[in-house]
Amino acid sequence: RLQIDKSTASRLVQTLAHYGWVERAVGSRRYRIGPKFSMFSQNAPLSHNRLRDMARPILTQLVAQTGECAHIAVPMLGGVYVIDDVETDAVLRVVSGIGRTTHLHCTALGKVLLAFSDLDLPQELPRFTKRTITDSQQFDAELAHVRAQGFALDDEELNEGVRCIATPIHFAGGCVAAVGISGPAIRVTADGVPRFAEMVVRAGAELSDALKVSFGPPSTPSLMQRKT
Repeated sequence: RLQIDKSTASRLVQTLAHYGWVERAVGSRRYRIGPKFSMFSQNAPLSHNRLRDMARPILTQLVAQTGECAHIAVPMLGGVYVIDDVETDAVLRVVSGIGRTTHLHCTALGKVLLAFSDLDLPQELPRFTKRTITDSQQFDAELAHVRAQGFALDDEELNEGVRCIATPIHFAGGCVAAVGISGPAIRVTADGVPRFAEMVVRAGAELSDALKVSFGPPSTPSLMQRKT
């Protein structure tokens, strides 16, 4: 046992939580190992490195099919952390950037992670464009829509002139990541969203199936259980 007082221990835990090393279990005062450990644990059942390696060929295929940049992301530090990004050859393109952390409420990747896991909705929903959803009740309805259709759309909600589509990656009964595409709105048009979404959802299902085949049922439950 550590010979430190409760207030010191609390500050240490808060610091670890801030940097993603631990996280509070939903509905509990207890803490558990956070997502940042998976970046360094090669022996973890599904580390970020393993997930990225398995996703890369599927992302490459998605870029070839859609002509847009494709990426995969996981939740971290109250946001969306991009662990891989495959770029298109198009001169005009939207790059997410590996290692970038962005917002949950105004990105397709973030909406998926919120809709299909036990992540809490951020208390503040800052506006970035005129299309950003900033009302919590409206956002709850948006997440219900995402769950119903199986994919999320960022309709110029973070950046004007950019549309993004994402879908969940399921493993061990929970959503462990999100995969998607980003492109200029002049190519990813409103009318074209269903066509792009079909390709994104198919890629997500392919990766989810690949994880199931490669790892099988894990010995411990997923930390991100799917919402119903």
